[in-house]
Amino acid sequence: MILLSDPAIGRIPVDECGEALLDLRTVQALRLDERLADPEGAYAHLRLGVVDRLVTAQTLLRPGLRFLIVEGFRPVALQTRYFNRHVDRLRAAHPGHDEDWYHRRAGRYISPPEVAPHVAGAAVDLTLCETDGRELWLGTEVNDTDTGACHTASTAISAEARGRRRILGEVLATVGMVNYPSEWWHWSYGDRYWAYTTKAPAARYGPVTPAGL
Repeated sequence: MILLSDPAIGRIPVDECGEALLDLRTVQALRLDERLADPEGAYAHLRLGVVDRLVTAQTLLRPGLRFLIVEGFRPVALQTRYFNRHVDRLRAAHPGHDEDWYHRRAGRYISPPEVAPHVAGAAVDLTLCETDGRELWLGTEVNDTDTGACHTASTAISAEARGRRRILGEVLATVGMVNYPSEWWHWSYGDRYWAYTTKAPAARYGPVTPAGL
């Protein structure tokens, strides 16, 4: 597994396509969770191409299942705060390493702001729910990185949870999205990690600062 903090990711060029961010609160086909809602509504935004893929992928789910979108766009300042907080936790738990070690280790779970898929509006954290909105259990809570069970291919979860992760992964991969293997809930399209994984010549989306957010 290559980490988001690996220099190879940062070397991927960005050929920004200029595609707009779309507010998921206006997309009736997708169910949006509010656990990470911010006052400006940044969490509810994604690039149009990502939204189109999510809508298509959802049609591939068996009847009775839907996506539950937890977070999309994340402002650079928030991504920086998350990353630095994780680095501080690593320093306290594993003292004595150099800054490069902490930077790379933090990248297992929190992307460095300069290459983060969320700040490009290219990544979505999501899970599965039933049509009535009841969230299904996929082995861990979304964003729970405290155990190895958050790794997409973890075997330290129930067979039922593994099956649900497989269902989630199959439909998202079908529409061209890629998973960050240490976080089963994190999928992206068009960002640097996607470009590296798919061998695309460049990312389609770079960091964006939308008006009003």
